[in-house]
Amino acid sequence: MPDTFESTTILSGSHEHWRNRLPPAKESWPQSVKIAHQQISTNQSITVEQGLNLFDEPNLHAIGELAHNIKTARFDQNVFFNSNVHINQTNICTLACRFCAFRRGRRAEDAYALTIENYLEELDKYAQSVDEVHSVGALHPDWDVEYYTELFKSVKQQHPKIHIKALTAVEVKHIAKLSKLDVRSLLNQLKKAGLGSLPGGGAEILDDEVRENICKGKETTAEYLEIHRIAHELEIPTNCTMLFGTIESSLHRVKHLFHLRDLQANTNGFQCFVPYPFLPDDSRLPDAQLATGNEILRTIAISRIILDNIPHIKAYRMNIGDSLSELALQYGADDVDGIVQQEQIMHLAGSNTNLQSSLADLAKIVVNAGGIPVRRNSTYTKFELFDTNPVTSRNLPRVRTLKVIQ
Repeated sequence: MPDTFESTTILSGSHEHWRNRLPPAKESWPQSVKIAHQQISTNQSITVEQGLNLFDEPNLHAIGELAHNIKTARFDQNVFFNSNVHINQTNICTLACRFCAFRRGRRAEDAYALTIENYLEELDKYAQSVDEVHSVGALHPDWDVEYYTELFKSVKQQHPKIHIKALTAVEVKHIAKLSKLDVRSLLNQLKKAGLGSLPGGGAEILDDEVRENICKGKETTAEYLEIHRIAHELEIPTNCTMLFGTIESSLHRVKHLFHLRDLQANTNGFQCFVPYPFLPDDSRLPDAQLATGNEILRTIAISRIILDNIPHIKAYRMNIGDSLSELALQYGADDVDGIVQQEQIMHLAGSNTNLQSSLADLAKIVVNAGGIPVRRNSTYTKFELFDTNPVTSRNLPRVRTLKVIQ
């Protein structure tokens, strides 16, 4: 494999004919996993019932094996990450979702709203070492399209090589409403200002009854999907997400995955799916069921199996931690996000994942899981193998000079 390689946004580094590279099903696998293997290998759709059977299947190891086989058929042993920083522009929100520990009212002592200058000052601290800034925040009651176009233009003027991944679907809806614009017009303006992709957050569970309970007032299921559809039509690639372990059932999870798969079949705009469990600390959802480590790995693996038309599955370190992320790389995940540098939303909710991780630390997670660490750009079109040869007395890995990252 060359040190650097490129791909299209649709393939995102995947083998084009990956289904032909799937190994045969194991005789020891239970029937539910064998059926899933047959459907995937022959490019047939898994049904909702088959997805539910996988959630009910006691043999988690077999589910994980199939998911891992799909992952390696697509990407060999490559596992991806990037060099990014999270900057949350405000925590002042017009909503009060029951699961959210980040949101503050305008009068709260720890409420904040970054000016353009504040934001740039924060980004300047990391600009020499990152190629992506990831920005999501609360629904500020006063910030319309003018704030965000000025923000994105200012970032691109000051740091033209940094990719801007920003705004969840509900933020897009909120800004469009404040600005008296339709979503397409808003996204067009933001793209021209420098927006590169959408992170996909805020999907929670795509079922309106569940949403009414845990995030009343947010976008509906149909609105989430439509906002991403419009982004894809405008050639703005996006991620998609699922928050699980609140009050939803296995059926809700499976239907959520099918909503995403069906949209992807029409647009090919989703690049990565990010499943993450609800973290209970400091939140207001005492009736949450919470997800065990076993359930987290099962959900990641089933996501890899069902979402056969979305290239990447992320083990989101900021939520599940480094140790479980390492295990998830054996259960279908192929991406561990990035170095992040700072993060508030997950940490206020209870995450204790180290925010001082380096690219070398991410590479160690990958190598420990038997993978090959690959640094990527934000849209999975440019890649470079991470050099793990010893270069200092401490035997720390280093990154080759990145000539292909834009």
